[in-house]
Amino acid sequence: MAEHSYDVGDIQVLEGLEPVRKRPGMYIGSTGPRGLHHLVYEVVDNSVDEALAGVCTSIDVTICADSSVRVVDNGRGIPVKTMPQYGRPALEIVMTKLHAGGKFGGEGYKVSGGLHGVGVSVVNALSEWLVVEVSRDGHCFRQKYERGVPVGDVEDLGETDGCRGTTTHFRPDPEIFDDLNFNFTTLSQRLREVAFLNRSLRITLVDEREDAGEAEGSAPDPDDDDVPRVDLDLTAERELYLSPQAVSGAGEAAVSESGRRRSDPRSVVYCYDGGIVDFVKHINKHKDALHPRVIQFEGEESDHTVELAMQWNAGYNDNVFSFANNINTHEGGSHLSGFRAALTRTINDYARSKGFLKEKEENLSGEDVREGLVAVLSVKLRDPQFEGQTKTKLGNSEIRGFVESVVNQRFAEFLEENPADAKQIISKTVQAAHARMAARKARDLTRRKSVLENTTLPGKLADCSIRDPASCELYLVEGDSAGGSAKQARDRSFQAILPLRGKILNVEKARLNKILSSEAIQSIISACGTGLGDEFELGSARYHKLIIMTDADVDGAHIRTLILTFLFRNMVELIDAGYVYIAQPPLYRVTHKRQDYYAFNDAQLEQLLDRIGHTGISLQRFKGLGEMNPEQLWETTMNPDRRTLLQVTVDDAAIADEIFTTLMGDKVEPRRDFITDNAKFVRTLDV
Repeated sequence: MAEHSYDVGDIQVLEGLEPVRKRPGMYIGSTGPRGLHHLVYEVVDNSVDEALAGVCTSIDVTICADSSVRVVDNGRGIPVKTMPQYGRPALEIVMTKLHAGGKFGGEGYKVSGGLHGVGVSVVNALSEWLVVEVSRDGHCFRQKYERGVPVGDVEDLGETDGCRGTTTHFRPDPEIFDDLNFNFTTLSQRLREVAFLNRSLRITLVDEREDAGEAEGSAPDPDDDDVPRVDLDLTAERELYLSPQAVSGAGEAAVSESGRRRSDPRSVVYCYDGGIVDFVKHINKHKDALHPRVIQFEGEESDHTVELAMQWNAGYNDNVFSFANNINTHEGGSHLSGFRAALTRTINDYARSKGFLKEKEENLSGEDVREGLVAVLSVKLRDPQFEGQTKTKLGNSEIRGFVESVVNQRFAEFLEENPADAKQIISKTVQAAHARMAARKARDLTRRKSVLENTTLPGKLADCSIRDPASCELYLVEGDSAGGSAKQARDRSFQAILPLRGKILNVEKARLNKILSSEAIQSIISACGTGLGDEFELGSARYHKLIIMTDADVDGAHIRTLILTFLFRNMVELIDAGYVYIAQPPLYRVTHKRQDYYAFNDAQLEQLLDRIGHTGISLQRFKGLGEMNPEQLWETTMNPDRRTLLQVTVDDAAIADEIFTTLMGDKVEPRRDFITDNAKFVRTLDV
């Protein structure tokens, strides 16, 4: 290969917002749905920072008919006067310069989330056009930009009637983003969370698109006139979000709840005077609470504040959500570590002092005390140190001791002052400890000595020959018949097959010891090689693709949901790592002029028949994977060059928890209501 020259002429300097347009993924994560919605979050976060400063009480977000978004707040308004060092208005500098804003010093913001100062300028850079209007100092000012470049100077539109605030109206650039279709449900869930975290802040979301209701229930379709065929290179590894639509196939529906008025499903208002207490009540609304009152307290010290709300329920899963300056710290951090340490210590001290734990009994573990716990922990601090631009883990070491001290003192006071509630909580944790001890033996049966030893692998597993986990796939297949077909269809070098007989245990209603007694679940754990719970080790995963492959009917969807419930509740790290996928087997085969075509649903079948005609065709409807011969299964569902996989992701654990509780929990009424509200969105139903 000839050597290419590399000289000073090859060095490029990207000026202004050029780096953002050149590498958008570095700033917003992706140019798919997640990145598209992130634009809205960045603008809203600026308004929330005004609320944290105590100068903003309402935020209005509107999805416009042309796929643009308008965000309006009643904060102080972005400064507009000329900055001497730049000779340009501050508004223009904020909108066009990275790392420019009022969050790097001074007294403009004591607490804020957008500490990197790149938010609104990144939105500007990735927008086809953006218009910002600022009302302050008795006047209204306006400036327009196209792809981050100002179109004219800042205009003074004249005097106002005394109102103030910032309006940011932008349309994402179709040259950057794959699709400009904003999902109403995704935005409403995020905005509801923001409202919970900011007591009494009023947030409104309005959707002005005429076809929004239909769009919400629509899944993305493959290329080429939306008709998948075996000779096409289909779009691979799309994302499936754990949302009502993803789990049930239903569309957006109006929801009535505390703190929000019931109105058109495309217009919602969130405002919670109880703040995170209402957040905990919302998460627990379909669960049986152990004590009637949500435990809530706050603490403050110099530049740090902490707020905690928590309540135990009769379930077996814990849901602890941590936030720093309104940012969801999915990976936890020092504040969460402090909370967990204080919780375990305080409960153990109380249990021993009151005789719930005998002298020779071992202490309750963190896993024991968190069983059935729903908690929201929110800290605010002047100088948060997040790990990376994604801001998913808080690193401030001083926060751990602060949170631990506050929780130790205030929670101990609660237990002493509320003995009846304390007894319910301690009894629950002691029962959890007994179940944990019983689960040890069952867990030992599924523990593997090393990632490469196959001595304890389940007997029905047809393993692959490659030993590099990054290259290996494990198919969880419904039934022995389909499993047999899949074993014949697979590429033995990198594809492993694990048949599962019937429907696995619904883990939403079971403790760990019962879960581990399930043969099917034992097989999944053993095959994955990671262990589960506190012993989970992602680095021991034997496969970096775990593919759920079930029949394309209602029973298959139910089995898929049961498997997802198990993974979400017990091995969520696999989902977070991007290892979990859902196969997409076709529902129909159409043969026309010796050419086979495949349709994945009724809508695609109709499109196909409209294109090739209804005469001279042979139509086969697959009732299950076992009806496909190995060649068909390989070509349509397992061939990496032609298959379509849906990657399972969890953007919001609180929303995912709500959906799994509704669909798989003990209470029938919420599930019936969900089905009733969403039945009209189901396009086909096998009976």
